[in-house]
Amino acid sequence: MPSTSIEDFRGILSNARNILVVSGAGLSAASGIATFRGQGGRWRKYDASILATLAAWHENQSRVWQFFHYRREEVRSKRPNDGHYALARMCMPKWRRTVAPNATIVHVTQNIDGLCLEALDELSSASEEPPDGTIIEMHGNLFDVVCTAFDCDYRAKNMDYPICPALGGTEAIVAAGNVEPVVRRADLPHCPKCQQLLRPDVVWFGERPKQIQRILEAADSADLCLVVGTSSLVQPASKLPERVHANGGKVAVFNLEPNTNHSDEADFEFVGPCESEIARILGV
Repeated sequence: MPSTSIEDFRGILSNARNILVVSGAGLSAASGIATFRGQGGRWRKYDASILATLAAWHENQSRVWQFFHYRREEVRSKRPNDGHYALARMCMPKWRRTVAPNATIVHVTQNIDGLCLEALDELSSASEEPPDGTIIEMHGNLFDVVCTAFDCDYRAKNMDYPICPALGGTEAIVAAGNVEPVVRRADLPHCPKCQQLLRPDVVWFGERPKQIQRILEAADSADLCLVVGTSSLVQPASKLPERVHANGGKVAVFNLEPNTNHSDEADFEFVGPCESEIARILGV
């Protein structure tokens, strides 16, 4: 059985050299962001996870863009919660040196809402000492776009509201009981460089995660892994704690419910809301 001793965990934390954080949807739940996993994971009449695929994109680019337009507008009004800020403080030497003075940290998040980076940016702007920890959005970011043309390298942050006029109001049309709108390909977001179609720069099911080699290297060198708010069902993120454990590192799981997916490698398990438990247990 994993330990629930905060004192013992902090002893491990204080001696850690390389910390890997793996976070998931549970970290952002308190910010009001839907997980689209399990019961209720639907958008309109569709299984939301099916829409985040290359097959769905080839079948109906209008529908996929309407879904991601909805996600963008949902996330736009959300703010980081205390869990985001606690993990962001771990990326700042000012705070981390008080609990893990000799450690480096790499935070790998499966979330595409951008709230982990937003929390770190806020803390950084108010600090004289820059962050030295790394946050990797392994599945991308809702507000990033990439050109679909094979020979175009356009990739950018896009915070436009809406991202194109034709997508504005599509949710309201469906909510009013009307037929799903069909947005013409010509009216969807297009690349300013080559005029080809843009797509959300997020990792769809079946695609290779971003910076995967760097992530695997971080897992192989970590002597402590913090698993935060994730059901650990999606590979390769689900395998990262296992790699740390196999190399002799310790694994601490923070989740709202007991996480049986990591029962074999978890040395510590802390059950409770991420937004309150992370800061309390880490001591930052």
